[in-house]
Amino acid sequence: MRKLIQVLPAQATQDGDGVKIHRLAGRRLNQVLNPFLMIDEINSDDAADYIGGFPEHPHRGFETITYMKAGRMRHRDHMGNEGVIGVGDVQWMTAGAGVLHSEMPEQQHGLMHGFQIWLNLPAAEKMKPAAYQEIVSADITEQQLPGGGLVRVIAGKVDLDQQLLQGPLPDISTQPVFMDVKLAAHETVELSFNKENTAMVYVYNGTTDAITSRQLGVYATGNTLRLEAGASGADLLVLSGRPINEPLVQYGPFVMNTTEEIERAITDFQNPHFLSRLSANRNPE
Repeated sequence: MRKLIQVLPAQATQDGDGVKIHRLAGRRLNQVLNPFLMIDEINSDDAADYIGGFPEHPHRGFETITYMKAGRMRHRDHMGNEGVIGVGDVQWMTAGAGVLHSEMPEQQHGLMHGFQIWLNLPAAEKMKPAAYQEIVSADITEQQLPGGGLVRVIAGKVDLDQQLLQGPLPDISTQPVFMDVKLAAHETVELSFNKENTAMVYVYNGTTDAITSRQLGVYATGNTLRLEAGASGADLLVLSGRPINEPLVQYGPFVMNTTEEIERAITDFQNPHFLSRLSANRNPE
């Protein structure tokens, strides 16, 4: 069994145009989250907390994963991609060499609940062409649990009761595992995946026997992750991936390996001709 080795609280902050979020990120967490860079949660039924959204901004050197639990978010980017993701949907975007995009709420009121997760890319892939894909909720692999819970596998391969569940995304070099797990009161589940990599569990509602809401539990390597819900049940994300053991330099929306590469990213995105060159090499999808 994997052992719980650390518990970290998410911190309240703001990003974009005043959007209120809870975040796990920063230099001191880089090695803990590796290969992930950040976990953000938006969860509010007050439109003032989210309506400003995330106006147009650049990225380079990593991937962004947006997962919606309630509400709707519209994505636009410089390559001409546009779409709306709603309840249970996922947007998986590879920024690679560069993307300029916006993410704006597609509603004026009501509950907005979702996550954005940043996943690093190894040096050899940081400058590959940008790519974008949407995964609708119906295409996500699901397995009901005997006690009433539900496991959704968005990425990776997971063994549950000797049954292999595989998410809809193809295998990539960082070997990400991404699950959304709902447990009924006192329900337990045992999940096997990525045994040579650590695992992270973010509880976003309820409690487990070891972690409460808006806390991240870090679990050691091992064959099996055992989770047990508290008296009110638990809703949680499970993340794992192969660490990238390379230098990491981050400047806001750019994540590279050297200071010189960060300076180049800033220069590129200040060049009005740069995005037209990127668009010429747009992902055919």
